[in-house]
Parts: sequence; C-alpha cells; structure tokens
Amino acid sequence: MTDIQTGQMTWRLPGSSECALHLRHNASEPWRSYKEFPQYFLPDPPGFSEGYATFLALLKKNWQPL
Repeated sequence: MTDIQTGQMTWRLPGSSECALHLRHNASEPWRSYKEFPQYFLPDPPGFSEGYATFLALLKKNWQPL
C-alpha cells in the first residue's frame, strides 16, 4: 500500500442498516464498498466487522472516519 491518497471512511451509509466499511477519496464522490478498492483492501480477522483491517490501515494513513 504505497502512494495512498487520503480520503473518507464510514461504517454505515445514510438510510442503510448494513454495517461494513465504505470509502471515497473526497466528498464529491459517492460512497463505495471498501471491496471496490483492491489497492486498499486487506482481509479481516475471523469474527471482525467487514473492513476492519482496511479501516485500521487507512486510519494510520490519515484517512478521515466519518
């Protein structure tokens, strides 16, 4: 994971009951599942929320949780 852009992360989309990580590079882009970003995707440990490992890695790269 080199040359990572920063962006925004959310666990729950407005109006959705799904709890999984969603990403976007800036506020003008729509939210997309973290699985649609193969350059950032990391496998999750068993029993953790979908996107947990990716969330932690991107948080360390100064991505903004919303």
